[in-house]
Amino acid sequence: MRRFIFALVALAFGATTFAATDISAGTRFNFTADTHGGTNFGPRYRGKKEVKFTENYRKGTIVIKTSKRRLYLVLGNGKALEYGIGVGRDGYTWSGRSSISRKAEWPGWTPPAAMRKREPHLPAYMPGGPNNPLGARALYLGSSLYRIHGTSQPHTIGLAVSSGCIRLLNNEVIDLYNRVRIGTPVIVTN
Repeated sequence: MRRFIFALVALAFGATTFAATDISAGTRFNFTADTHGGTNFGPRYRGKKEVKFTENYRKGTIVIKTSKRRLYLVLGNGKALEYGIGVGRDGYTWSGRSSISRKAEWPGWTPPAAMRKREPHLPAYMPGGPNNPLGARALYLGSSLYRIHGTSQPHTIGLAVSSGCIRLLNNEVIDLYNRVRIGTPVIVTN
């Protein structure tokens, strides 16, 4: 029953390629159970936190570790803010270096042509707002189609379900948005 409800919710939000079996397929990482949320989505993310971070990146750099489902904002002095993320599903993962080229609040969304071909039900354009897949904020990465953005589907944090974008909870993407500038380096690793 839980999988059926999850599938219905996913379909209601337009996630037609999101299989109900994904909830038990072991694609969640580093999350703990929370029974106080009032939902049936299982493991729940507990929020961003300051962590020890000894890798050699400049203060202010965003480091994304897709296999860990984590984004780090390097604070310096051996510390970083750690955020839980949703990442690209199989076939849509990537790694490399970029920088933030644009920032937008409640951005509109134009699905790329290739995505609309795969998912013909998608609109040509969706205005910004609470039901928009980009969520409350978007950080555009270079000239690519990839973004770090919020989500109207908080249960996807910790999962590999996107077409390559990195998603955070809306309140956390707002926090990150307020901490970074255009030109901030972004490093994505597996």
